[in-house]
Amino acid sequence: MEQAPWQRTAAGAGLLGADGRLAPTIFAEMTALAAATGALNLGQGFPDEDGPRAVLDAAKHAIDHGCNQYGPGRGSQELIDAVVEHQRRFYGIGLGRGDVLVTAGATEALAATMLAYLSPGDEVIVFEPYYDAYAAVAALAGAVLVPVPLAAPDFQPDPDRLLRATSPRTRMIVVNSPHNPTGTVFTEESMRHIVRVAERRDAIIVTDEVYEHLVYDERHVPIATIDAARDRLVSISSAGKTFSVTGWKIGWIMASPERIAQIGAVKQYLTFVNGAPFQPAVAAGLRLPDEHFDTIVQSFTRKRDILARGLRKAGFQVHDARAGYFLLADAAPLGVEDATDLARRLPELVGVVGVPLSALARPSRRDLRSTLRFAFCKSDDMLGDAAGRLAGLRSALAPVV
Repeated sequence: MEQAPWQRTAAGAGLLGADGRLAPTIFAEMTALAAATGALNLGQGFPDEDGPRAVLDAAKHAIDHGCNQYGPGRGSQELIDAVVEHQRRFYGIGLGRGDVLVTAGATEALAATMLAYLSPGDEVIVFEPYYDAYAAVAALAGAVLVPVPLAAPDFQPDPDRLLRATSPRTRMIVVNSPHNPTGTVFTEESMRHIVRVAERRDAIIVTDEVYEHLVYDERHVPIATIDAARDRLVSISSAGKTFSVTGWKIGWIMASPERIAQIGAVKQYLTFVNGAPFQPAVAAGLRLPDEHFDTIVQSFTRKRDILARGLRKAGFQVHDARAGYFLLADAAPLGVEDATDLARRLPELVGVVGVPLSALARPSRRDLRSTLRFAFCKSDDMLGDAAGRLAGLRSALAPVV
């Protein structure tokens, strides 16, 4: 039987199982392995500590005061206003109410945007390694994913590679900065080059900025601050990472009213509306004082350093994370060539779970094959425990390496 465009694209991206269906993600596999073995789960990126009390209490208040039914399709006015205020406060970007659409997290925002603008055969530029949903949603739209490799140690886009990756079929460039999983922050020079390439190909720029408040040695500067980008820009962010409420799934899109209307026409058939009591709570979070956002950075910097010290002591080569809440650890110094095999054995060897970086890239990326991704968005105690367990990895591997 002839495959549909999305099936052909998904097969090319390695997303289909032997039965031709979309396969479970590596994150699901590793999380199940953690549950089965009792290992510490540093594979999936969710915090094990609750977010700010003011945000949690605002959600309880909304539930207790009747905010439990369908809300406006664009999102609650309170959250839309808070997003507008947030963009002006932190970045000096002026938005109107018609420039914001609330979504079920950043993943739905990305899906609605791709489905609104992509047709079968269109090409989507992503920077590799990449969040796995990019490939899955592009496949569902029948589009062709075109990865541009990011290489150690700085993981910055190579201007020539980006330009060569484009073609007359390039419809969209997805810019994830701060970047998951490398923890890099694209430079202003890199951003401006991306804008020039998008102009040349008349492509839409879609940003994924969910780690915007988890930047450790500098401040996040959105591509929306570049005037030349604005006419072709769809910016996406969410509350989950900033406020440690990943289960709430509250995100938002910022774009021109015309683009918001087009994307909203798709979104209404995905979730219609979502998270009514959580929207005013996220609005409260976005309006917290600067001290709160400074505290977030200080806390995650400490967590990053606890895990980095443990991984280095275990024998990994650890790449510096300038943002986000993941560390990349290369197991090659331990004599390990296949990080996927090591990830499946780690729970038994030392009681810790990570995910292989190769799951977020094409099989041809041999330079990533020995690298694991570990999440440090956990309690200090759990990270200390993980670091202690990892210290025994070299001796655990000794009989088989």
